[in-house]
Amino acid sequence: MTREEKATVIEDLTAQLADSANIYLADISGLDAVATSNLRRACFKANIKLAVVKNTLLAKAMEASDKEFGELPDVLKGNTSLMLSETGNAPAKLIKNFRKKSDKPLLKGAFIEEAVYVGDENLDSLVNIKSKEEVIGDIIGLLQSPAKNVISGLKSGGGKLAGILKTLSEK
Repeated sequence: MTREEKATVIEDLTAQLADSANIYLADISGLDAVATSNLRRACFKANIKLAVVKNTLLAKAMEASDKEFGELPDVLKGNTSLMLSETGNAPAKLIKNFRKKSDKPLLKGAFIEEAVYVGDENLDSLVNIKSKEEVIGDIIGLLQSPAKNVISGLKSGGGKLAGILKTLSEK
């Protein structure tokens, strides 16, 4: 690989890191061709971009990036695969689900919305992170709950003004 090709790869990786709020580093070495193909297919279905990268080039892209990756460059040893996703917990869920059949992929580290996680022991924590859509859904559910109580109270009041007032005063 020439210097120009390396520079191009570093620029591309830097742009990908800048565009992604959720970055996972995983070790998929040791997977056979069928398992690797299944992993790539699962990533495609979950809208996760999976790419095998050279550690030195990724480290240089991290240095060139505006983001603060903390300890993540330290885990760039051995084989490294880059997983990029719009949803913070999607790659973690995919890794955990995939490991039901295999002991790989291993989580090396993750950068989620400016928080850095290093090590495979953080996988369960990352799985439990709620996506923006899940948080919005929870908030909407909480906001609808009191309105539903009032509506059910009004219905149980029999539709008469005295019953409605009695029900509302009890609530």
